[in-house]
This record gives sequence, structure tokens and C-alpha cells, in this order.
Amino acid sequence: MQSLKTNKVVTITLNPALDLTGSLDELNVGSVSLVNNSNLHAAGKGVNVAKVLSDLGAQVTVTGFLGKDNPELFHQLFDEIGAINEFIQVEGATRINVKLVEKDGQVSDINFPGVQVSPLEIDRFEKVLFKLAEEHDYFVLAGSLPSGVTPELCASWISKLRHQGKKVLFDSSKSALAAGIEAQPWLIKPNDEELSDLLGQELGSFEACRDAAQSLAGNGIENIVVSMGADGVMWLNDGEWLQAQPPKMSVVSTVGAGDTLVAGLCWGHMQALPNTDLLRFATALSAMAVSQVGVGLTSQQELDEIKLNTQVKQICSSTNVKAN
Repeated sequence: MQSLKTNKVVTITLNPALDLTGSLDELNVGSVSLVNNSNLHAAGKGVNVAKVLSDLGAQVTVTGFLGKDNPELFHQLFDEIGAINEFIQVEGATRINVKLVEKDGQVSDINFPGVQVSPLEIDRFEKVLFKLAEEHDYFVLAGSLPSGVTPELCASWISKLRHQGKKVLFDSSKSALAAGIEAQPWLIKPNDEELSDLLGQELGSFEACRDAAQSLAGNGIENIVVSMGADGVMWLNDGEWLQAQPPKMSVVSTVGAGDTLVAGLCWGHMQALPNTDLLRFATALSAMAVSQVGVGLTSQQELDEIKLNTQVKQICSSTNVKAN
């Protein structure tokens, strides 16, 4: 049954970060590396998704946990994108993550631990979350978990939202992803590395990734999306696999490309796009993200051109059948 269109969405970032991104020719491990230019900005997977969704035209409400000591850049971003701020402020400072982008496009992430969340702060968050569930159908829960929030607790929120008929798009990794899958979110989007880690086996080919993702279908998850970098995106929905292949892009930075894909998938569903159009749109949006620093819709014309050159086809276990 086709969903009704909506532009209202909630993004949940339990462990946001200030991203300190530095561009350099080459990272000299164990020695001195010179950064050519740098940027400090509010981020975290759900925050990135919120920015892209806002650019696309969504009315975004943001929530999660934010350190009291350094919220200014987050508040500034939320004002800029017109997001409704429902973050719970907690004791301490939001972490700073370092991302070093080399000239060849390779990215080294140095992720620091987040704030310590207390039971009282968790209770406050739950009240906000389920109040928002009274007026929203789409929830994007993305990123890692701060200390004090267990994978099981996170999974319980997914489960409660699902039982209320909400569409939860869940993008995480490691133990949080494993526990979250058991709660049957409406959509998951592991990349090939996260899928390998989840199943404890090296997935060295397209076929291996597809078969591994297929094995998750029995968990009752409606939409399983696997992002494979330059090799495109696979999506399993209602027993049908679609694969999208974007054109070759000039890579500036891959930071935020996965978050952009999640935002595109969410917006496409919110706008009730047909599956083929939806996957082409989300894949093209993500491909455009690697050609820029930071996330966001920077050029509608460029996006349209990438969409025209993004191929979408049906795939199955043994043969590929071109769709359109």
C-alpha cells in the first residue's frame, strides 16, 4: 500500500560530535602531518541526515543527547536549517571527532567517546521521543551510542516505535546494529564493512554482500539497503532486489555520503516515490556528496545530471535483469 506523503521527520542522534575535518596531502602515521585546511562543525550521523533532509524540504525535528558545555555550533546549525531542537542537554561536553582526508580520498577517522548519560537524562529523552511519536511517522535513528545507553535500551526504543506503527530507519554498527536488528526497524542501511562485521565473515564480492543481506530478511525488516561505495547500492524490499550504480565521481571526501544516502531514502519514502525512482534519487544524492566537503544539497542541477547517469536494475540470485 502506497504511503501518504509527509514532510515531517524526527532524526535521533544519541552520540553527536563536533567533527574536526582536516585535508592533507598524506597522513604520516607516527610522525608529523601538515593539514592544508580544516573545518569544525556540528555533526553526528543523525545531525548530518537532518541537514540533508532540511535541504530537500523536510520539516525536521532533532533530538538526542547534547553536552551542556559546548552546544553553540549545534544550535547555530539547527537555526540555519530551521530544525526544531528537542535535544536533551546533559552534563559535560559533546565529543570532538577528527577526520583526516588525504589527497587520494582516503579518510582516517579518530572517534572519541561521547558524554556519560544518566538514567534521569534517559528518562527525559524517552518522554520527548514518545511525545514526538504522537505527531510523526518517520524516525531516523543514526550513529553510535553514548556511555549509559546500552544496545538493548536503544533496541527497546526501536521496538516501541515500531509497535506504534512508526517507520524507523536505523543506521548504526557493531553491537548497536546487532541488537537493533532484533527489534525489527523498518529500514537498515549497513555498508559492506558493517555487514561483514555484523555477520563475522569477510564479504569479498557483490554476491556475498547480497546473500548476507538476504539472510537478514528473516528478521522481519521491510527494507534492507547495503551501500558499497563506488559499487553502488542494493535494496531488498518485499522480496525484490534493486541495484543502483552511480556514475564515476571525482571524490573529494566520502565523509557523510552514507548519511546522505539515508536522508535520500527517507525523503524518497516520505514523498511516496516509486521504488526505482526512489533508489535512483537516493543513490545520486549520495554520489554527489562525495564530490564536496560536508553534507547538503549544493546543486539541484548537478543532482539531476547524476540521476540521469545512475543505472537501476533488478537483481536476483543468479542473473541480472535490467529494469530501467
